[in-house]
Amino acid sequence: MHVDVAIIGAGQAGLAMAHALQAAGLDFQVLEAGTQAGGSWSKYYDSLSLFSPAQYSALPGMAFPGDPGRYPRRNEVVDYLAAYARRFDFPIRYDAPVSSVQREALGFNVIMRNGESMQAKAVVVATGAFSSPNRPSLTGLENFKGAVLHSSEYRRPADVRGSHITVLGAGNSAVQIAYELSADHDVTLVARHPPVFMKQRPLGRDIHFWLRASGFDTAPLGAWFGWRLTEAVLDQGLYQQAFKDKKILYKPMFDRITPDGLQWGDSHQSVDSLIMATGFINKPRFLEGLDGLSAEEASRQRGGVSLAVPGLYFVGVPWQRSHASATLRGVGPDAAVVVRHLQKQRRLSRAVTSQRREPAL
Repeated sequence: MHVDVAIIGAGQAGLAMAHALQAAGLDFQVLEAGTQAGGSWSKYYDSLSLFSPAQYSALPGMAFPGDPGRYPRRNEVVDYLAAYARRFDFPIRYDAPVSSVQREALGFNVIMRNGESMQAKAVVVATGAFSSPNRPSLTGLENFKGAVLHSSEYRRPADVRGSHITVLGAGNSAVQIAYELSADHDVTLVARHPPVFMKQRPLGRDIHFWLRASGFDTAPLGAWFGWRLTEAVLDQGLYQQAFKDKKILYKPMFDRITPDGLQWGDSHQSVDSLIMATGFINKPRFLEGLDGLSAEEASRQRGGVSLAVPGLYFVGVPWQRSHASATLRGVGPDAAVVVRHLQKQRRLSRAVTSQRREPAL
């Protein structure tokens, strides 16, 4: 099978890219590892709510249904993405995990895990940054006898072993998980710095209203300067109050992990379960070896355009272009930028081909 563009992933980034390519009239195919559109959303913890209201949480061409001021739950997002794929009838092949991408004469050979392949002139990696958990190396972790899980593996409090829980991290997910667990567990949040809180509704309007009104939300700061600001935890007052009331304790980074807990100098704390809310790594394994590069080298991009592999693009990477790049509201504008670059490259390629075909005088 030959297509102009192969999109890897049918989550929010892949669907936004599909919409932009469809609108541009380009031939494309989406390859999705799972059985339905939606990417990683169905795998997140049960209680997850969006940090942005529904009116700021939609993909291009289809509003998020229901009350625009509410904060949709995980399952609502899953349903929305599935409905989006159906509405626009994108060419999506499910159960098609990609194992490698290889260079060939006219572009790329995208190889699926079942051995089948697809040829494409360009490839868009739309797996986002939430499919490869970051599991930091921590001194003593190999000897810890308690449970260790990444936030991507956390589902609900009932599944967490023991009563003494430590959450490692200071971002939105870390605080949201710690808050949920604090109802029935002794919870300590450990990070290199305390969480930085931001009011969810300053001056009576959701923060996303102000981000959009100011233009900051979509300003291409990431593409221009490589900016990536510290993640602020959006809070309507519940989380900060939980810390003030000692329902959640904060401690700085420990020195090492012991078989039964954590050690700070001469101080020791018992831990039954350690939850790593330590983010994700944008380093898709299927890019390993492409053009002789490591997956990390091949994943370097600016504004969604690969810095090392011509014809390779990305959508859904945090701070790919802006503060909103890895969000439902941000992937659409970024996909549009990538399509414009694709179209420009196609025009240049055709011009070069035309010149080569002209007879010499």
